[in-house]
Formats: sequence, C-alpha cells, structure tokens
Amino acid sequence: MAGSGRWTKRSRCTPGTASTTPRTSPGSAIARGGDDDPGGSPNGGSAPPSGSSAPVRSHPVKPGRALPVLLAAALALGSGPAGAQGVPARARDLGIPLEGTPGRLDAITDVPGVTVGHVTIVRGAGKLAVGKGPVRTGITAVFPRGKADLAPVFAGWFSLNGNGEMTGTAWVDDYGLLAYPITITNTNSVGTVRDAVIEWGRTRLSDAFNCCLPVVTETWDGDLNDIYGFHVTKGHVFRALESAVPGPVPEGNVGGGTGMSCLGFKGGIGTASRRLSDRAGGFTVGVLVQCNFGQRRLLRIAGVPVGQEITEPRPCYEGPGLDSARAAERCPTGVTRPEKDQGSIIAVVATDAPLLPHQLRRVARRVALGIGRMGGIAGAGSGDLFIAFSTASTGTPGEHGVRPVRMLGEEWIDPVYEATVQATEEAIINAMLAAKTMRGADGYVVPALPHDRLKEVLRKYGRLAD
Repeated sequence: MAGSGRWTKRSRCTPGTASTTPRTSPGSAIARGGDDDPGGSPNGGSAPPSGSSAPVRSHPVKPGRALPVLLAAALALGSGPAGAQGVPARARDLGIPLEGTPGRLDAITDVPGVTVGHVTIVRGAGKLAVGKGPVRTGITAVFPRGKADLAPVFAGWFSLNGNGEMTGTAWVDDYGLLAYPITITNTNSVGTVRDAVIEWGRTRLSDAFNCCLPVVTETWDGDLNDIYGFHVTKGHVFRALESAVPGPVPEGNVGGGTGMSCLGFKGGIGTASRRLSDRAGGFTVGVLVQCNFGQRRLLRIAGVPVGQEITEPRPCYEGPGLDSARAAERCPTGVTRPEKDQGSIIAVVATDAPLLPHQLRRVARRVALGIGRMGGIAGAGSGDLFIAFSTASTGTPGEHGVRPVRMLGEEWIDPVYEATVQATEEAIINAMLAAKTMRGADGYVVPALPHDRLKEVLRKYGRLAD
C-alpha cells in the first residue's frame, strides 16, 4: 500500500499495537483541521479558502490547559526541538540550480484553468488511540478546468509500481477521459473520498455517461496519523472541492500530504511548472506531487548525494511512557533500523498542449525520470502512480457525432517530456523544503530537511554559489 507504516498490508500487526516493521517513509503533517467532521454539504458552505490557516472547526482552549495545548499544536505545525524552520522556502528561493523555465507561479496552476484545494486535519497529541487520534491527514483536490467547467478532458495514467490505489483508471484506459476532479488522500480514506466526490458531482455532471468513476488516489500516513480511525469524512471532501482556487498552491504539510514523508525527511504536497519556448509551442506543463517515498541514503538534489551528507537528525520518538522498542529510538538517537523503500508518490501532470490520451500516457511515464533524479527506485513496497491530462478542447460533436480534435505532432512532443521530468524533480524538492518537522502518534517525530545544512552540502559540491 502506498507508504510505509506500522500497519501496512505488509505488516502482521493489528491496529493499536506496536509493530517491528522498519520505518521507512514515516508520514508527517501540518495542521488546519480541528474536528473529524466539519459538516457541510455537497453544495459547499463555509469552506476556508485554499491555503488559509483557518481551522475546519475551532475549539476554545480551556483555562489551565493553554500551555500544553499550544505546545502540542506547535509540534504538530512544525516547530519544536526536532528542528524548527522559518518561513517556507522553495527550491529557487535557495538558489538550487534547476533546468528549464518555470511559469509565473512555478505551480500546476500556471496551466490555465487548473485549480487546487486542500483540507488539512490535525488534532491531538501523545499516545495513539485508534478512533481518537492523534490525527495528521487531509485531502487535496485538483480540477483540470475549475469548478465552472466539468466537461471531460483527455487523460492518461501510468503505474511505475502498483502497491497503491488510483480509482477510475479502467475508465481512463478505455475512454481516455477524466470527468471529475482528481482527489488525493490517505490509503484508508479512498472509499470515503470516492463516495463523497460522486455525491458532489451528482447534480453537477449532467451526462450520466460520464458519471460515477472519479480518480481518487492515496499514500500511507499511518506513522504519524491514526489511519485506522478513518477521520476523513464526507464533509471534509466537500470542503476540499469547494475551496479549490487558482493561484499559488500551499505546499508541504497540507491536504493529502499532511501525514507524509519523503526520502527520510518530512514530505507532503509540492508543485512546479515549466513553460515551453515559443518555438516549441509556448505550452505550459505543471506537476503536483504527494511525496511519501524513498530512502534517505539515496536522496539526491541537483545531482548531489544529500542523503549521505545529512544523516542527522533522524526520525525518532519524544515524550514519556515509551515502550522499550520506542525508548531505544528516543530523540536524538533516532530510528536506527535499516530503511526499506515502502513509501509512495502520486503525481498529477497538467498541460494545455493539445495531446490525445495515448500521448498523455507517455507523458505520465516521464514522471518516473524526475523521481529517479531524486533517488527514487520504485521499491517493491511502493505505490508510484501518475496521471496526466490536457486542458485543450476535446472537440464539439458535429454531424453523426464526429468530433474534430487537435493533436500535437509526435515530432514536437519531446519538449513536453523534458518539461515533465524537470517539473517533477522540482515539485518533490519544493514539497520537502516547505514541509516542517512533525510530531504525531506515540510521539513519533519526522524531521524537516534543514535548509542551511542543505545549502552547505550544495556549496561543498560546487552546486550553489557563495
């Protein structure tokens, strides 16, 4: 299943018990949610705007409890002794040398029409109590043409390694169309999210032929999150859909990426884009990832073996009452068991280039090359699933239902491939740079990638100017 964890389908442990399964890609999260169910309806409501810090539901702090509550919230949001970081930075802010020309926002929303929404749910701290928390999870939604235009778009998908789930792909294979927004969540919430998306679309998709087969995909956040508590609800899904907007995309510990980690550090949501030259058509390619994969020793940034240079801090346990296994991995000693590549990555590729489904399948395959640049190997325990769509017109039916469509010539498609590889690599870096240290279930802490140390390593290898 997508992601590593104490209770993955590879583990024999039952919910609520400790596992001896090695931790590989421990998830982590950022806070935006309060209660499990924010209420709401498929017709929207009072959803906070995408990227806002407004809670799904706020709760007053009781007298005498303010300090512990605030300390727990600070650790959940990414501060504390395991390595706090300041204002989120992106790869280009740090001067990391990257190829290609980004769009104005350097985000998937540089593709005209694309909108993104997040709902982030963070609540509780301390010992895991299944059904109660701690909760570190969420949902991310991507609309190809925004909520105002739900007409199907051409799409194609690819599985690099199939230890994960992406619903609706049989429809994408046979019809080459995507008729719903793409939603990304945690492994155990796929069913809930799928049902809610169908309900949301019931009054919005008038064509029953295109009904009821949405693309919902996932990665595992069961290290930091009470994943068997099933805390994602229909109300959360409606809010994520209704909050989708154009513009800058929040990254790191947000939405579906809340409980995720990447290449031994905190991971989550990241995005980037590339604008092709006028000679290549001037098209835009945008990528959004939910990264929860890989081993630290393999991490490479700008070709530099960063994971071999930055070996500390490691994921670890904090707090009282640890059992003997967790006490042996208390901070700052950290988890010392061998890493395995049991994590996952989801990638969504958007473009305004006029591509047909068979071409979009090939574009989706190129995501794998960007992951490889970062040190990903698509391990046997990994769910690496990618989908690509084009916002170009699918044509208007004419006489006898014939649709005239445009297609980019095959001899012109290589710049789109190159842009996909470049944007995927940068989106992963952006996810890791935006993510902050997270403390979750049983006091498990996943450290953020330290920016200053990263810059030192890049300078050492001559990849960053002084």
